[in-house]
Amino acid sequence: MTTRRFTCWQGALLALILSGCSYSFRAGTFPPDHISTIAVQPFDNETNRFEISGELYDHLLRNLPRALGIRTAGEEVADAVVRGAIMRYEVIAPNYRAAQAGQAAQVLQRQVSIGVTVEIVDLVENVILWESRALVAQGQFLEASETEEVGRLEAIELLVQKIVDGAQSNW
Repeated sequence: MTTRRFTCWQGALLALILSGCSYSFRAGTFPPDHISTIAVQPFDNETNRFEISGELYDHLLRNLPRALGIRTAGEEVADAVVRGAIMRYEVIAPNYRAAQAGQAAQVLQRQVSIGVTVEIVDLVENVILWESRALVAQGQFLEASETEEVGRLEAIELLVQKIVDGAQSNW
């Protein structure tokens, strides 16, 4: 009886395979089939930190196409484009030691917070594939031993990852 059940199972599996059942592992993790290239535009910068636009652009250009499994191209020939604006840049002190009598408060850790708007547009079908109007990421740095740049780069890396995750969740 065990042999007969196994044979029936094999027969059902064979019938399923021969029926032309097509299944793709691409669903949900890659862009639509007609998108093979993407252009990355420098983000508009509404902050007083001019270097951040270039740093975000470099990280997006290096990491976004690879993470999405597509190539970069100029906007005039690309299938999609990513663009946006840097709306906020703040450095705060979330971790500090309160002031004691006659002494100033001691900052232990600082946090860089970057807020952006972003959209990925399908240029072939002229539709927005994914957008976020309030994407925020924070990077931390130790006041005593690290610079603000450490926190800024961490925040930028997290922003790029959030853009990748958002795009993949919609595709």
